[in-house]
Amino acid sequence: MTIFVSTDWLADQLGATDLVILDASLFLPGTPRDARTEFEAAHIPGAAFLDLPTLNDSEDPVPGQLPPDALMTERMQALGVNADSRIIVYDNSPTHSAARGWFMMRVYGLGASAAILDGGLPKWIAEGRPTDNGVPATAPGNAIARLDRARVRNKADILANLDSNAAQLLDARGAGRFTGAEAEPRPGMASGHIPGSRNIPSSAFFAADNSMKQGDELRRLLLDAGTDFDQPIVTTCGSGVTAAIILAGLESLGKTDVALYDGSWSEWGLDPATPKATGAA
Repeated sequence: MTIFVSTDWLADQLGATDLVILDASLFLPGTPRDARTEFEAAHIPGAAFLDLPTLNDSEDPVPGQLPPDALMTERMQALGVNADSRIIVYDNSPTHSAARGWFMMRVYGLGASAAILDGGLPKWIAEGRPTDNGVPATAPGNAIARLDRARVRNKADILANLDSNAAQLLDARGAGRFTGAEAEPRPGMASGHIPGSRNIPSSAFFAADNSMKQGDELRRLLLDAGTDFDQPIVTTCGSGVTAAIILAGLESLGKTDVALYDGSWSEWGLDPATPKATGAA
């Protein structure tokens, strides 16, 4: 499979025994929506609820950090994921959080392949396709999750990169948060961005029908923001969710030397010792 699959493709594959469909919807703190309630009201037939907000390291003070292998394994097996499963991740969220779910499948080596449903549930419903409600029964799977740390960066890596400039940083937050013109949504968090990083708001990656920009249009978006395709890239955002959108977009263009800073601004912005910049890149 490619990184993105169409609604037509998924409609043809529904019912395949090796197919696992996961709803990775997630909403930012303070959003008056509940992902689980919405899933139970309407989801793609056969889908299971990933529950991204609870799939993290509860012992890490930074919110939303990648979970231990044991928790990831337990959750994936409970959702029916096998070692040879084809996993399709979708969302019904303005944060386009399916990319985070897809990224997690990839970095934990889960399933034979994983892809994002292009356009997600909004496109699926707009096309008049069927949905189910309730909580579907799922047979346990046998997948084992093992985190590949080579695809993830931490604060120490980013601090070192400030001196080496070995990798380019791309920040997926909105322009106001990146420049510091808008306050961060979490109390006590500084405004601004990691020095040297460039900004491409995650919303710019999507067309009107909720599908991801592809090919030349996507490449132009990245180039116009100053992206250097000859340099390794680290993606970042507020909490490691929308950073996965940039990462998926880059990989769809064949750019594979890309990693994600999992702590992102939730870690960097709360640390008074980290250097911070404001204004445009």
